[in-house]
Amino acid sequence: MSEIPGVVVTGVSGRMGQMLVREIAASDALRLVGAVERAGHDWAGRDVGAAMGGADLGVKVEDDPLGAFARAQAVIDFTAPEATLHFAELAAQARAVHVIGTTGFTDDQIAALEPASRHSVQVRAGNMSLGVNLLKALTRQVAAALGPDWDIEVVEAHHNRKVDAPSGTALMLGEAAAEGRGVSLADVADRGRDGMTGARRRGDIGFAAIRGGDIVGEHDVIFAGPGERIVLRHAASDRALFARGALRAALWGQDKAPGQYDMTDVLGL
Repeated sequence: MSEIPGVVVTGVSGRMGQMLVREIAASDALRLVGAVERAGHDWAGRDVGAAMGGADLGVKVEDDPLGAFARAQAVIDFTAPEATLHFAELAAQARAVHVIGTTGFTDDQIAALEPASRHSVQVRAGNMSLGVNLLKALTRQVAAALGPDWDIEVVEAHHNRKVDAPSGTALMLGEAAAEGRGVSLADVADRGRDGMTGARRRGDIGFAAIRGGDIVGEHDVIFAGPGERIVLRHAASDRALFARGALRAALWGQDKAPGQYDMTDVLGL
């Protein structure tokens, strides 16, 4: 058997799924061994390369993930929370690294991922990019240095097909700001304003979401103080950067002990 780790991509017909397939096909460090879609999907049974409009890649799309996971050393998963919870159990059975780029989890769903991590490596991040994870570290540092007289707002923009808001990245940045201040985000998050809301509450971390066109992803963390502002910003112009980060996580996890990790672990930040 090849020593190159085999990867399964879930939700393979989606934007990220197809991008991941292309990046793995171009990689000399990973190989594609499975492509998974939901039951009844019209890609099921077809070669994934042909289904994407290109040449055959020798991997057929499956609607039953169990067999695919059994062949894999890593699973890369940008799907939906309910599907990811199921995939986590299967990845644990296969002892495969589970790279989770899915967003939109509730707190209960995040807690429900933990049992599977006792048997496999889970790398979960609201964003897989190097730049965003550096932004996360900077956000924590700036929040720690500034007092509560500085208001914190997280503004994010994405394409018009994104289904969750605020984005997973925005929440990740909000968590970093809350950690820097030594508070719980759940206690200070302001995730929606409409109508006569009254004055902004001191110490809150606000969120705003923009949806439109084909915006890949833009995130601003605004620190607004008396007479001055600091704006930390990341703008993504190529979705491939998220796929490349996910591949890096899949490789990084190959020799790690079971447990829950994030991209700051992968990048050594």
